[in-house]
Amino acid sequence: MIGGYLSCEEERIKIKIKTRSRKKEGEEGRFSVTPNVNGEYLEAFRTKSYVEICKKAHGELGNASTSFTMHLTEYLLEPGQEIVANMKVHGLLVEYFEASLEACRSCDTILQAIHQTRLAYARVTNTIKLSQTAPYNQSQNPIYTQLSSFVLQNNPLSIISPAEFRDIHDRYMVLLRTLISKRGKTQRTLTIKRFCNKVGGIGLIVSQSALLVALLVFAFHSVIGLVAVPCIASMFGLVMRKRFNTNSCMRLCEQLDVAAKGVYVLINELDTMSRMVKRLDDEVEHWREVADICVKNYKCEILNWVVKEFQDNESTFLDMLEELEDHIYLCFLTVNRSRRLVMQEITGKQR
Repeated sequence: MIGGYLSCEEERIKIKIKTRSRKKEGEEGRFSVTPNVNGEYLEAFRTKSYVEICKKAHGELGNASTSFTMHLTEYLLEPGQEIVANMKVHGLLVEYFEASLEACRSCDTILQAIHQTRLAYARVTNTIKLSQTAPYNQSQNPIYTQLSSFVLQNNPLSIISPAEFRDIHDRYMVLLRTLISKRGKTQRTLTIKRFCNKVGGIGLIVSQSALLVALLVFAFHSVIGLVAVPCIASMFGLVMRKRFNTNSCMRLCEQLDVAAKGVYVLINELDTMSRMVKRLDDEVEHWREVADICVKNYKCEILNWVVKEFQDNESTFLDMLEELEDHIYLCFLTVNRSRRLVMQEITGKQR
């Protein structure tokens, strides 16, 4: 009777693990990146900026407490938000900088979740390694204690749900469309101004030239003409300078263009990150379910099976965590690069 029940539980766990393996293979095929994207990632990993961000982050993580209370956004974000806050720029550019700040904070939150997940998983696997030679005792075996703790604690990777990622995606899409729309309107305004300048410039030059000639003729017969000619010439120069003043529209158009490109890249980065987080979140939930079955049954055979599965999948799971961590550092790098480009468009043209 007991043997039959035990076989049933073993089969239940085996089916769950095999089903999970097939599902994971399908996800890996679905989300696999092309060789070109792989090449871009490898190239990014070799850059000095990426290495510097990793060193900064790992340095701060090494100094942080086990609670991981250190927020890396304020340390890694460039240029800092306090610099942006003191600048007088278009409202949409302010929204862009706030959106990129929010994206970095999301990355920061996921990094904390990775850290906590890695610690929780390591506690289980380390206990398994230390307890392999211990005699089986369902009331004292430390593996049960760690598996029970693993089941009871919240999944750190669930801190940002798929619904929250979708909300971020939707808000950034609205911002992207608004930036593109505003850039289009600004570009049309600039085109109209240039056209009016060309058309009006011809008439202005002709009329001013005629007036100047008339005043020169009049100057031969009056002292007033000698005084009026320089005044009219000066006014003509001011009008010409004002007429060709389209620089502000050009600057705004370029700034909006760079900001829109930054938001577009940011959306793609966060979409990729959300898929990676979802895959890892499902993986953690799967192993919590397996551990829960083991803890509730207190069967030596089931425990041995679960221990073997944890050991066999440890390397794969840690590789997935590292892959997500690398992508987050790339996201920090992308955000910083985009923010610097927008800042260059703002400050470079103001000099």
